[in-house]
Amino acid sequence: MFAATAIAADSKPQLYAELAAQMRALLEGEHDRIANAANFSALVWQAVPHINWAGFYFFDGAELVLGPFQGKPACVRIALQRGVCGAAASQRQTQVVPDVHAFPGHIACDAASRSEIVVPLVLNDELIGVWDVDSPEPGRFDDADRQGMEMLCRIFLDSLGTAAAGLKAKKQQLI
Repeated sequence: MFAATAIAADSKPQLYAELAAQMRALLEGEHDRIANAANFSALVWQAVPHINWAGFYFFDGAELVLGPFQGKPACVRIALQRGVCGAAASQRQTQVVPDVHAFPGHIACDAASRSEIVVPLVLNDELIGVWDVDSPEPGRFDDADRQGMEMLCRIFLDSLGTAAAGLKAKKQQLI
């Protein structure tokens, strides 16, 4: 069900559609950010071929802090002005980088990584963090991956919607 295999570019939409269905089932009824991020990371890690890291960095109000992930140990904190993750967070735009070594300010947490895709996570106009996936293959990610990863991230953000709105209301009451 979750085995990673080689994938042709024209079959990526089908892969991501299947992942979206599995993601919805995994996250249904659960609103905890950490639990959902952990299952999200594990699902993508098992199903998407040719990746060597998949995980979250959550915004703490000042910088991105490592969240649930699959892969080798990673950088713990990333400034919004640094690397691919910082660019995605500060610009609030998905970054598809075919060659991370050519990206200005790239942070090399794993020297084996050659390409990267990072999707900003924005809920109710508030930066939550980023979803980051690395590959040891140059040029691994394309527009089909961008569309698929963005769709999966929307499912993740939707799973947090109710909980995030409740948390924001509680914060307002405390002020």
